[in-house]
Parts: sequence; structure tokens; C-alpha cells
Amino acid sequence: MYKAIGVIELKCIPKGVEAADAALKSAGIEMVSAHPSCPGKYEIILTGSISDVSVAIQHVCKRFDGYVVDSAVMGKIEEQVIKALFGTQVGERKGSLGLIETFSASSAIKAADIAVKTARVEIYDLRVSRGMGGKGVVMLTGDVGDVTAAVEAGASYAKEQATLSSYTVIASPHSELWNQM
Repeated sequence: MYKAIGVIELKCIPKGVEAADAALKSAGIEMVSAHPSCPGKYEIILTGSISDVSVAIQHVCKRFDGYVVDSAVMGKIEEQVIKALFGTQVGERKGSLGLIETFSASSAIKAADIAVKTARVEIYDLRVSRGMGGKGVVMLTGDVGDVTAAVEAGASYAKEQATLSSYTVIASPHSELWNQM
């Protein structure tokens, strides 16, 4: 099943809370998250049909124009990306581990979507903004060849957007590393 994702980052927390309320009232969307993010910004992630998400993002961007840092609408997002954002994706500790770190939430989400569409991998974890200085990170598992292809594809996208921080593939993570993640 495919859904759309909308991401809006605002310069300040009070206007961010107000913008989240405006987004929810503007269209039939579902809130994935709305919270302060580092450094003193407010991040809103929405999901729903592409038309509803687009309407909500456009409404917020128009109404809060002077406060919007960045926004994006992404259509046809793979279901496991949505589950990872909601925290309901159960990642398995198997095979290789690949990581892509980006400088924004929207680029991490898009890199994750590209990665899972590129090769047979599973999202182990997807974290955006909180406690990471506004960065995002996606962790992928699977066979080393698939993980490598997926990480390269997601990292390539982030690099093209000038949002790539770092990436790596660990062919066979130590069991203690898995236990700490």
C-alpha cells in the first residue's frame, strides 16, 4: 500500500504548534509526528492521500510563509517507511547493517524510500530530528549485496540534494552491537 508523506520544518516552536493544528484542520490527513527538533525548530510529518497531503502542506506554507524552513511532499511512499515513521516497523537483527545519515528529516525519509525500492532490504530503524541536531538516519538490514545497493541509492539521492552527512555498510555486525541498537 502506498501513501504520501509531507514534511514541514518551521523556525520556531509556537508557530510550529499552530501550523500543525492548521494542517490537521485543512485536509483529511493523519499526523505521523509533530514536535520540537534541534536546534529550536518544529517539525511536522503528515501522511494520507497525495492530494490531501499536498493541500495541507500548501496551506501551511502559505499561512506560515515567513516561518517555513523547508517542506516536501513525497508520493507513493513504501509501506515499511510509513511503519518506521510511526514506530511500528519491527526491524530484524539479521544480515548486514547499512546506515544513511542526512542533514534533514525529509531527505532521510526519501533516502529510506529509495533504498527499500532499490533492493530487498528491511528498515531496521528510521529516526528523524529528535536528539540528533535536526539530522535523520535510516538503518537497513538484509544480504550484504542488497544492503550495499540500497545504501548507495539512498546516499546518492541525499548527495544530489546536498543533504548527505555520512553512510556505511557493516557486512556482519557483532552481536553486542545489535544488542546496543
